[in-house]
Amino acid sequence: MPNPEPRTQNPESRTANPDVVVIGGGPAGSTVSTLLAKAGVSVELFERETFPRFHIGESLIPETYWVLKDLDMLPKMQASHFVKKYSVQFVNAEGRESAPFYFWDNKPHECSQTWQVVRSEFDQMMLENAREHGVNVHEGVRVHDVIFEGDRAVGVRIKDGEGFREVRAKVVVDASGQNGLLMNRLNLRVWDPILNKGAIWTYWENAYRDSGKDEGATLVIQNGNRQGWFWYIPQHDNIVSIGIVAPFDYIFKGRTNYAQTYEEEVEMCPGVKQRVANAKKVTGYFATKDYTYRSTRVSGDGWVLVGDAFGFLDPLYSSGVLLALKSGQLASKAIVDGLAKGDTSEMQLGAWGRVFNEGVDRMRRLVCEYYSGFSFGKMIREYPELRGTLTDLLIGDLFHNGTDKVWGPLESLYEEGKAPIPQWNAGPVAMAATDKENLLVLPEGRRR
Repeated sequence: MPNPEPRTQNPESRTANPDVVVIGGGPAGSTVSTLLAKAGVSVELFERETFPRFHIGESLIPETYWVLKDLDMLPKMQASHFVKKYSVQFVNAEGRESAPFYFWDNKPHECSQTWQVVRSEFDQMMLENAREHGVNVHEGVRVHDVIFEGDRAVGVRIKDGEGFREVRAKVVVDASGQNGLLMNRLNLRVWDPILNKGAIWTYWENAYRDSGKDEGATLVIQNGNRQGWFWYIPQHDNIVSIGIVAPFDYIFKGRTNYAQTYEEEVEMCPGVKQRVANAKKVTGYFATKDYTYRSTRVSGDGWVLVGDAFGFLDPLYSSGVLLALKSGQLASKAIVDGLAKGDTSEMQLGAWGRVFNEGVDRMRRLVCEYYSGFSFGKMIREYPELRGTLTDLLIGDLFHNGTDKVWGPLESLYEEGKAPIPQWNAGPVAMAATDKENLLVLPEGRRR
């Protein structure tokens, strides 16, 4: 199929030398560019695809509310047909359900209601919002490289309908997603040492969903042999997104047929099998491999990384969109402050990196604890006073040390001799990891 024609705003609206160039129009790119434009910064955003386009990562968690509010997106979300989400619930390998974690019980505020989104729709809404705030958005335009003078980024080289050209800027924001333009160029990617997972998923029509405020709950369903888990995300139009996540070796090695693997996993998982008994699949099978990584740097002189171009965490607790939005929000403030001071150094543009990394570490630890046998039910039975703090972690309230009080009690429940969880940066750098590949497989035909 031929590439779509580049779509841009009126060429006369281009800024010859904008303050900032943003590479990528996903949630991180649209967030940072919108907030920069609101602060009076001139922004050119280049997105290689033409929206709408498929993307996974469909469940929002409550702390996205505050960034959506800053973006003036809340009225649009509230008027949308996206399914409302009030809770998360866990289902064990036998199909036994935990009590739901209702976000409102812990934080009685409208932020405790969030949404299950179709990313092609949500991402387009976010990109249009950036346009409405004055961002010069160019779709179907590929950024081929970042231009450096010495160690400083000074612009990008793009190809659009007019051919190749350079766009100079005071700051380059890499929001290019898992492709990680600067991460790859500068060899900054580190694969997680233990979160070596993969996923296969598809979309079902007429799958079971609860009623009332439980209709939009995200379910985390342990698979039949406890090797992995299913996500179960109700969406509008009577569709449910259902995917299996498990260690790479388990789900892919020696199992080359995605459809067969998926069906085998559904068959031996009571929590999923019962819920899809009267449903039918309406798309082919999607797959992704080796997706957990982080960059060793968040910024350099004249450049900064946001969203998946900085890192991606296992999807267990649906933190992906929050981390994209939050990194874009934090980076925008550092850029605005830096431009005002005439300081676009690595230290200034990455001033937010430490706090952000600490927040990601908290979510990563909760993910790793689940995979090593952590039970929410047991934790709450032993320490009922920490239910609210655990819920804080689940809603994404990560960027302060107030939730760190859970780790001591959690460790008290360890089995004797349990090894500590290795740090994220104990994994191999991309250049040295010959057995790693970051891969997304999309089926032919209908996509959600």
